[in-house]
Amino acid sequence: MSQPSSAPGGEARLALTAGIGCYFIWGFVPLVFQAMGHLGVGAWEILAHRIFWGAPTSAVFVAMARQWGQVRRVLRRPRVLGLLVLSAALIAVNWTIFIMAVNSGRVLETSLGYFINPLLNMATGALIFRERLDRTAMAAIGLAVVGVVLQTAALGHLPIISLTLAVSFLGYGLVRKQVAAEAQTGLFIECLALAPFAAGLIFWLEAGGGHGHFLTNPAAAAWMVACGPLTAAPLVLFAWSARRMPLSAIGFLQFIAPSITFFMGLAEGEAFTPLRAVSFAFIWAGAAVFALGAWRRGRRVATLAAQADA
Repeated sequence: MSQPSSAPGGEARLALTAGIGCYFIWGFVPLVFQAMGHLGVGAWEILAHRIFWGAPTSAVFVAMARQWGQVRRVLRRPRVLGLLVLSAALIAVNWTIFIMAVNSGRVLETSLGYFINPLLNMATGALIFRERLDRTAMAAIGLAVVGVVLQTAALGHLPIISLTLAVSFLGYGLVRKQVAAEAQTGLFIECLALAPFAAGLIFWLEAGGGHGHFLTNPAAAAWMVACGPLTAAPLVLFAWSARRMPLSAIGFLQFIAPSITFFMGLAEGEAFTPLRAVSFAFIWAGAAVFALGAWRRGRRVATLAAQADA
């Protein structure tokens, strides 16, 4: 993916709309999984159909972007293909944990995970890639660490769901950074890599004495098919908008989805003790400091670019 940049006029507004749209879809996707859960569909069946229907949907987006040549090049390069298989495994772990959590009344823990993720990305950049952290970044990471410690105290154990979601998505992002392929191509090959397992699980569920719901419940079947577009479409929107928006703007937008899921968890009556509230306050403070730092960096880059053009 090329470096995001500011786009002029109407295209900039479209990019902002696409970016907001993708994060809103990601924020409300738990309601889809919960609707399927209410119809009796288990997490593994949801995951299998999300992967299975994600493959043809991402193929449509590959065709729209005219990336079949890129798909063929990736399939001929064992190293790139191996990296995409690894990223597929990581995103499958992320999807599995997320689906299980939202369908077992633990939406707040998923929200915490995706608030932590950008801060974890920043810390990893410093540790692995020797990226320099300024005081704002250090403060954001410190606030997040305090928040996780308080969340551990509030839950009585480590927030395993939150940390697994954050770490698996971090790993996915790190692997995908090494892959010379666009988002549509990458998702299509990831779905292809996972499709045999998904198809096998679907066949076993449907043939295994009525455990599957696709052939017996039309409403559930419709939701299952919808999982394909709901998986592929926000990724394509994100990829399109990220090329046309400054990084500082993306830094703000990425907190939309966990904010939605946070209020969703509250609305659904999940336990929210005073200590848990304090832990989220520290996480929010870390996110706010992170967003402020991203905005300041964006301003500095814009100023330097204007001076260079002058």
